Amino acid sequence: MRWHHVQGVVRRSHSISMLFSRQDQNILFAASALHDVGYAPKLAGTGFHSLDGARYLERKGYSARLCALVAQHSCAYIEARLRMYSVELAHWVDERTPLRDALWWADMTTGPDGNTVGVHERIAEIRARYGPEDLVTVFIREAEPELVAAVERTEARLRAAGVEVR
Repeated sequence: MRWHHVQGVVRRSHSISMLFSRQDQNILFAASALHDVGYAPKLAGTGFHSLDGARYLERKGYSARLCALVAQHSCAYIEARLRMYSVELAHWVDERTPLRDALWWADMTTGPDGNTVGVHERIAEIRARYGPEDLVTVFIREAEPELVAAVERTEARLRAAGVEVR
């Protein structure tokens, strides 16, 4: 299922690429394809996929910006705090740009099967998948306002560019 999700995130990123320069498009596509690489069992050193993925990419020599986008994707700083990895995650700065919002938008509007979903549907699916007491559920509950805001900002940018939001 993870692969279907990643493929869907990449498709979503391509659908909004007109908002960005060629250079930013390339980084968005790469971050979309690699945002969940830290879930790979061979890379899961801490069990915190954002951190594990960024560490792997850094070891492989990927750009600092790509590593930071992967490390900080979809409000990872909140999960880092809950998992007590804030210091480690702080190695990569959250750029807080429209490109970062676009990555979060693509992630938070793509379900596990790779299909497009609304952000609230995606958040509900994550809560249901992990159960009420899981740390990920606590994280997603706390992150929801910020995740929704990133989605809304991206959709406003799309509308301003004359792109139909779906």
